[in-house]
Amino acid sequence: MISSQRQHLILNRLRTRGAVRITALSKELGVSAMTIRRDIADLADKGLLKRVHGGAVTTSSLLAEPLFSVKSQMEMGLKDVIARRAVSYVSPGDVIAIGGGTTAYVFAQHLLESRQCEGITILTNSIPVAELVQAMESKEVEVIVTGGVITRSNSLVGPIADKVVASLRVNTVFLGTHSVSIPRGFLMPNSLEAATDMALMSIADRTIILTDHTKWSCTSLSLFASFDQVDTVVTDDGLDLPAVEETKSLVRELVLAPSGEVGDAAVDASVEQE
Repeated sequence: MISSQRQHLILNRLRTRGAVRITALSKELGVSAMTIRRDIADLADKGLLKRVHGGAVTTSSLLAEPLFSVKSQMEMGLKDVIARRAVSYVSPGDVIAIGGGTTAYVFAQHLLESRQCEGITILTNSIPVAELVQAMESKEVEVIVTGGVITRSNSLVGPIADKVVASLRVNTVFLGTHSVSIPRGFLMPNSLEAATDMALMSIADRTIILTDHTKWSCTSLSLFASFDQVDTVVTDDGLDLPAVEETKSLVRELVLAPSGEVGDAAVDASVEQE
């Protein structure tokens, strides 16, 4: 398959999925990860897509969000270390809220496998998180689902969700974000989802953002939180030093979870050395 054909297929995948991964495209198209990386670089130079760590997103991602199934395959190793670190912010018996998105979902997975989940109540607008709790053999965890309109990220948003949220109270809310903008704050591509995240923050004693370092290079439409509204940001240690220093000056607590050689980061590094 010649380069132009591969690039045409990559763009077709982006139109339907919103985002693609280098490793998945390599397997799908039967070529090396390095070849896919060169194709993505060429398309990025032409302004046809935007490169991100481990893959690419459509240039229209400012307004459109990738499907949950696509996002769940991106930055898996980084999400894992962030989620493991965030579990320490939950104590048995807590009443917490977990927002939508795949990083929050991975956090829920690790939380439900830990001792910290004993006797907790989870308020969530994430259908996948609610399904996780429902599938548990132990019924020590109670889940409350907001209801609302379903987004591409399998989150429930809108006036119904916001009304349910407003009637409750939680100790801590854990939220993902589509992008981090210095000095503005945290943004989502869906304005309704941003509004529901704001509603969740308004009923929480503490707000914790879970996001990997690549989100500092993304752009989104709707601001849902400024830095001074957030208590803690948990990210990975791949965040570059200038961004670390700027973020530390804006937020109360910045936690850098050690990533080491995780997931595709290790695979990509080995490919670069070949």
